[in-house]
Parts: sequence; C-alpha cells; structure tokens
Amino acid sequence: MGVGVSDRRDEIGNNLLRALRADDWAILQPKLDEWSAPTGTLLHEPGETVRHAYFPRGSSLISYLVILRDGRAIETALIGREGAVGGMVSQGRLPAFSRAEVQLGGPFFRIDLHDLEDAKSRSMTLRHLFARYADCLMAQVFQSVACNAAHSIEQRTAKWLLAAVERTGAPDMALTQEQLAATLGVGRSYLNRILGDLKERGVIEARRARMGVRDIEKLRGLACECNSAVSRHFDDLLKGVYPSD
Repeated sequence: MGVGVSDRRDEIGNNLLRALRADDWAILQPKLDEWSAPTGTLLHEPGETVRHAYFPRGSSLISYLVILRDGRAIETALIGREGAVGGMVSQGRLPAFSRAEVQLGGPFFRIDLHDLEDAKSRSMTLRHLFARYADCLMAQVFQSVACNAAHSIEQRTAKWLLAAVERTGAPDMALTQEQLAATLGVGRSYLNRILGDLKERGVIEARRARMGVRDIEKLRGLACECNSAVSRHFDDLLKGVYPSD
C-alpha cells in the first residue's frame, strides 16, 4: 500500500481512509467534510439518488437495510470505522437499492460523489483500494444472507453485538432492545428472552436505551462464524482495515 497516514490516525478515525497512501490522502482530504448525525438519521431510501459517500469515524455505525412490503427493515450489512457507504465503485450518482441509516450516531467524513469520482480518476491506487473494499462489503452481504438462513437468533444476536463492539471499539453502546429486534428482523418478546439469558450468564448488561458487553470471550463463543469469516476476507484483501482492538 505504500506510505500511509499513520501519523494522523487519531484525527482520521476511519481505518479505510487510514489505509490510503499519503499522496492519495492529499487528493481526497480537501474534499472531505466533517459531519455528524444522531442515531436514526436516514442517509438515503430505496430509489433515491445517492449523492454522498459516508465514512464512519470512531464509534459511529451505519446499517444497510432492505425494506420489505410489510414495512420491516432487515439489516444486510453493518458498517463502522472499517469502511464506508454510498457510491464506492459506481460511476457517479445512482438510485439506491436499500436504505442506509445511522445505527449509532457520531462523527463521519462525507464527500460528494462527483468529488469522489474526480479523486478516483486522478489515482488508480485510490480506485483499486475502494474496489477491494466494495468486494469486502459484498462478502459481508453474502455472509448475512447465509447467516439469516442457517443460524439461530441467539447466534445472530451474539454475532451482531460482537460485530458492533469490534467496529466501535467500545463495549457499551446506546442501543434499545426495540432497535436490535428490528435490525435482526425478530419479535421483541423473543429477543427479550435471549437477552435475558445473556444477562443471566454474565455476557451482557442491558439498561434503559443502552446495552453493554461484559464478557467478550463468552460472546464470541456464542456467536456464529459469520463475523470471523468477514474479518478474514478483510484481512486477505485489506490487511489492517478491519478493527482488531
């Protein structure tokens, strides 16, 4: 990857941008806007023109959600400091297929897609980096389909919490049981029983509008293999981008 921007790691807060070579960062950085949004902010809905790419920073999270006819919104990908959403490989602004929603609010970098396309046209290494990231994101979507079909709600709940902790770097998050149930596409009463069992076993702690992981190793043992599979693919294509702390 060449010379990176490790001297500015704390300022950047996004691993995909940290992976840029110094000359690529110099191309992209002037076009990046510092932006923040609260939990629940809709970045785009299905059919809307995608106008920006967003890079979560720190503990911010974005979900891609497929909207069903009955109104349910099922998560297909969770994106944190390892990546970005919106027009990473497409040529310019195109209609969105899914909803993109801020799952955990906080800081982001945002860039107009016209500026992103201009930056990619000026640097082949920048274009290739984002293309490899798009492959990693597609792998996460593929794994999510398999996970929803093959694994129990307990496994999927543990996987989601584990992925959120890894992406944010924090064991506690502002998350309600209603939010998590909707994200997983399950009934709240069913999820409450699973969370209650995890609390009794000392794995998590759930309070009003907050959830915290108390034993990450137990959680990892309860989760399915899907998060690890995605992490391995990131490591193969973009070593060091998927969070390890």
